[in-house]
Formats: sequence, C-alpha cells, structure tokens
Amino acid sequence: MSKYNSYILVAEDDEEDRMLLEEALDEIKLERNIQFVSNGQELIDFLHTTKTNKTKLPELILLDLNMPKKDGREALNEIKHISEFKKIPVIVLSTSTDKEDIEKIYNLGGNSFISKPNTYTSLIEIAKEIKRYWLELVRLPNLELNPN
Repeated sequence: MSKYNSYILVAEDDEEDRMLLEEALDEIKLERNIQFVSNGQELIDFLHTTKTNKTKLPELILLDLNMPKKDGREALNEIKHISEFKKIPVIVLSTSTDKEDIEKIYNLGGNSFISKPNTYTSLIEIAKEIKRYWLELVRLPNLELNPN
C-alpha cells in the first residue's frame, strides 16, 4: 500500500465483485490504494490493527452487507461505536434493495446506501460518483492516529 498516501478499505466476500470493483476504481483513476477484506470480522480486525500500529485509517469504507463471520450490519454497528473509527465514512454497497436494510444502515450510522448495479458500465458510473462526491467534493475529517 505504497503507491498513494491514502486508501479505501473494501469489505466484500464475493471474489468476482471484488475484482470488478477493483477494475472499475482503477479505470476511473481513483488515485487511492485499495485494501480488500473478505468479511466483517476481517474488517474490524484490520481497523484494530491499524489502531494498534498507529497507522493511517482508511478515508472511506465500502461495505457489503451479506458476508460470512460478521455481516456488514454487525461490522457497521461496531465501527460506529468505537471512537477512533466512527468518523470514517461508510458506504454500503449491497445487492439488497430491502427498505428495512436501508433504514437499519442509516440508523446504525451508515453514510450512504448504494445498490450494486447489474452492469459493469453502471458500476463505473457509481465509482465515478463515489470518487466525485466522497473524495473530491466533501471535506472529510482527519483520520490520522496520532501516537501523542
């Protein structure tokens, strides 16, 4: 993770979805490193390791809902209840279109809910919008873990 100074953390259990998302983010010239984990428990473990090592937190988390070990709902709830992590914007990217899922994600502190598209072209458009809005337009909090 050295090409760029900042990174996005993606929690996605489906290998094909990870590959497509990585290709789409590369195609739009994201200019961020991308770190993948395959379930909610790995996501939480990764964040705790980052905290323990006092290294930089991700500037954004893309989170799938339906994953093994710890699903996206449980991981989001945990992230938003840990003071060092709760400022990290979390975008849920899920196949779910269930109104209850959407409501629950926002109640848990999720920042956005996006339904996964059916085509690669649509995925590229979503990636462009995420980049434009979350990484160019809005001002994000400082997520540096300072050892002092």
